[in-house]
Amino acid sequence: MRFNTLLLMLLFGPSLALADIYKTVDADGHVTYSSSPMKGARKIILSPQQGQDEPVQRRSEQAPRRSDSQGFPTVSEQTQKNRDDKRRQILEDELVSERTLLGKADQNLKSLEAQRGVNQQEKRKALNSQVELHQRNIDALNVELSKLK
Repeated sequence: MRFNTLLLMLLFGPSLALADIYKTVDADGHVTYSSSPMKGARKIILSPQQGQDEPVQRRSEQAPRRSDSQGFPTVSEQTQKNRDDKRRQILEDELVSERTLLGKADQNLKSLEAQRGVNQQEKRKALNSQVELHQRNIDALNVELSKLK
């Protein structure tokens, strides 16, 4: 019995790969693909690719790249310097932004602490967590900036 099932799968398996494909789009815009027809589904007709017998040439194979002794792609020093400069600028801009946000959160916390109300405990806790978050972000940005050349 197992042999018959295996034989049938081997014989008809490739034909199953050529099954029709149906596409439906529901009212919310969700797209569903299926191998069986459904209400409102449209059959998708796939055309064979031209030159299918030829192997597809990947982009990385089209243009030779320089690589190091381990085969990893390399870039020129100027390209890497430009990337590093851009990264440094992004990190510095983010650091300025985080310092500004920390200052505002710290100022809000101090003004809330001056009120000394019991009802303010939840707000104080939320502002404390904001201050801590911005301080952690600043610390992380400083670490990343120190790693740059």
